[in-house]
Amino acid sequence: MGKHLFFFFGILVSLASCGNQASDAMPKPRGFFRLYFPEKTYQPIEQGCPFSFEMPTYAVWAPDLSEKAKPCWKNLDFPNFNARLHISYFNITPEASFAELTEDARTFAFKHTAKATAIDQVVIHHTETDVHGILYEIRGNSASNVQFFVSDSTKHYLRGALYFNEKPHLDSIKPILDFIRADIDHLINTFSWK
Repeated sequence: MGKHLFFFFGILVSLASCGNQASDAMPKPRGFFRLYFPEKTYQPIEQGCPFSFEMPTYAVWAPDLSEKAKPCWKNLDFPNFNARLHISYFNITPEASFAELTEDARTFAFKHTAKATAIDQVVIHHTETDVHGILYEIRGNSASNVQFFVSDSTKHYLRGALYFNEKPHLDSIKPILDFIRADIDHLINTFSWK
């Protein structure tokens, strides 16, 4: 009888302890992959357009293959980060005036207002290279978080827009966005007209 009592007591203790563990169990929060960022090194772009700048060595310079693309519409792809900086160059003409092009850039940036928590405008002003413009920092879960334009206001105009090829979720892309934003700043700071 002592064996049966000991066996019964053992089962009772194990059931009681299982109940406590089950009530303390909580699902683990969803995690994200660890990110490895390459060393920041840059090289001049090689192309036949009327502008130049330094691009990251870990990015790929490629033509825009969309149907309506013009010869100096390019993409700066970041394959390790699933991101693309769309670059569109325009000659300023009476049909495509500086005022119209800058208004288009503002309109494209502010189309993200529905998802943005804020849109900050940073003035770009490099007198020595005749490069002037505005960088739009679009905060929140918008499709594009950085857009900009630069121009000499008489002949040349270039617009850039950064997109990630995934559903916008700022918490997950923030480290990558900050990393690429530094590359965009370098692009603008080394930008010049030919």
